Amino acid sequence: MVIFAIVATVIAVVIVVVGIVSVRSERDLIEERLGTDMGSSLNLTAEDLAAAEAPQISVREQMTEALDNALANRGFAQRWRKQLSRADIKITVAEFAAVHFISVVGFFAASFFLLARGNIIVAILAGFVGLFAPQIYVARQVSGRLIRFEEQLPDTLGLWVNALRSGYSVMQSMEAISRDAPEPTATEFKRVIQEVQLGIDMEDALQHMLVRLESEDFDLVVTAVNIQREVGGNLAEILEVIAHTIRERIKLKGEIRVMTSQGRVTGYLISGLPIALAGFLSLISPGFITPLFTNRECGWPLIGIGFALIGIGSAAIQKIIDIDI
Repeated sequence: MVIFAIVATVIAVVIVVVGIVSVRSERDLIEERLGTDMGSSLNLTAEDLAAAEAPQISVREQMTEALDNALANRGFAQRWRKQLSRADIKITVAEFAAVHFISVVGFFAASFFLLARGNIIVAILAGFVGLFAPQIYVARQVSGRLIRFEEQLPDTLGLWVNALRSGYSVMQSMEAISRDAPEPTATEFKRVIQEVQLGIDMEDALQHMLVRLESEDFDLVVTAVNIQREVGGNLAEILEVIAHTIRERIKLKGEIRVMTSQGRVTGYLISGLPIALAGFLSLISPGFITPLFTNRECGWPLIGIGFALIGIGSAAIQKIIDIDI
């Protein structure tokens, strides 16, 4: 087991080093190649220069493309791609899979050599946690990005209304939003404009934006714009009413969030305190906590029951504090 942990750690380090080295741009490699050739001989033809300046596909890019093609039609790969798009994380599915592998090896090695000090059971549990760490990070990025967008949405609609009343068209108004609005609103509207310029209908482009954001408030905006495009009407007045409604909803959500803050903190403590206490005891007194992981007849069932109770308690608290508006 120790040999396996060492080998896994070495593989992870090699992958990270290869990734860092491959970050060097193709332009730098071309300049080095040209500089070496010019130092040895100045008889370079135009064909040689054109061949030297042609884009070179690295081995890492070839491997990434092959892995992407292999994972393209898998269900989990499509979910990963959608989550990465919602989080605005610009990496491929293959690179995200590599991040999972590095996370598992890193958590396992760190637990085995530093925290658990040779306890293979704890190291395996840590590697299992590392498997879900990248997805937890992406989910938090998606949630934070959605919260920022919804907080910016009333001001965005105000900018949209002012642009329409100034004589701008719907497309020109969205271009103004993409220039003046903060992130992530500017990026999302910029994507809509690019899709429309590529020939996609505005209704479909807005629907794509709604899929990336999954915001109930923005769903009202998309519905209003689509209805106005079909039957006509004053879009500025409609958006102004929606902006007022969204402001009131945000205000009510803030009040509910304040009133349920104690319940959220209680849920965090109930979920994290047993795990933190077990880790602390394994550090200060390994002999006290080790039998819980080594005894398969009694210790492992107790660990399973403990995690199940933690999950049930956390889910119950989350259900209580989750209030729909």
